[in-house]
Amino acid sequence: MPSPRSSPSRRAAPAPSPSRRAAPAPSPSCAAVAFRSLLAADLRFSRQLGLCAGERSAWGSARPLLRLLEVSGHGVPWLAGTLYGLGRSESPAGREVLLNLLFALVLDLVLVAMVKGLVRRRRPTHNKMDMFVTISVDKYSFPSGHATRAAMVCRFVLHHLVLAIPLRVLVVLWAVIVGISRVMLGRHNVTDVAFGFIMGYMQYNVVKYFWLSPLSAPALFAVWNQ
Repeated sequence: MPSPRSSPSRRAAPAPSPSRRAAPAPSPSCAAVAFRSLLAADLRFSRQLGLCAGERSAWGSARPLLRLLEVSGHGVPWLAGTLYGLGRSESPAGREVLLNLLFALVLDLVLVAMVKGLVRRRRPTHNKMDMFVTISVDKYSFPSGHATRAAMVCRFVLHHLVLAIPLRVLVVLWAVIVGISRVMLGRHNVTDVAFGFIMGYMQYNVVKYFWLSPLSAPALFAVWNQ
């Protein structure tokens, strides 16, 4: 006796065509794997170096001293001191140097804010948000503004002030210690500070190229000479 025809619901579904099959997920490139490994190592190493991130940290007793270093590398004292020096200086050469230092400090603030706003890397999770005078972009970590400023000011001072060798060494040490203190306080990761040093070093080249003088900016110097 012939078998009954199978109903449409019991018929086997057609095999999916090769074009409809899900494509395998692309494997990450070597560059992506290396970047992720570097980022993980950076976060882990930075957390280990955050010895003064809190009062209960391994070196928590040194936190007040490092916070003084934080203030020494902050933009507000440098801007205020430079403006005060411009107002008190009676030397044309001194005013020229101070005016260019002011230009360098403003340039640093603008460039760091732009990069932080573009990258938007959050500060380390172990950071305690008790920083001295912050603005909106200071919630981001990359790059370290203290590191850019320290490197730029260090080059500026060494090139335009006549200092004895011990004082020149102290200026370099100050810049390096300010950068290291950012990691120890938990404010930044190691790569934030490393990139900040490089960026600040290059910023001085911009200041040097656009150096303000009575010949290049006579109207500006006329204002300060009044």
